[in-house]
Amino acid sequence: MVVQSDLDDAAVDRIFRALADATRRDIVRRTLIGEQSVSELAAEYAMSFAAVQKHVSVLEAAELVVKRAEGRERLVRADPERIARVRELLAQYEQLWRSRVDRLDDLLRDDPAT
Repeated sequence: MVVQSDLDDAAVDRIFRALADATRRDIVRRTLIGEQSVSELAAEYAMSFAAVQKHVSVLEAAELVVKRAEGRERLVRADPERIARVRELLAQYEQLWRSRVDRLDDLLRDDPAT
């Protein structure tokens, strides 16, 4: 089985990099619930506002969130369509890994040395 996606390798790399960090995963979770300003997001973390902005930028580069200006505020919301595509990609990886583990189980079960 080969994992196939309409996402190119660079996009997949950005997505995995973005989701590798717990704060960024939390930002995605919070912005799936509803749009929040960067200030609202920053208030929940023991880090600087600038650090939260950088996390949001990484998520934007991976296209997992969308940021828009409203007056002086920058509002962030998750992109459910993109997240659905990522979920499909992860499901393919899960299926690939499960099939490999199943094959390994079959090989070990059939091994005369065991």
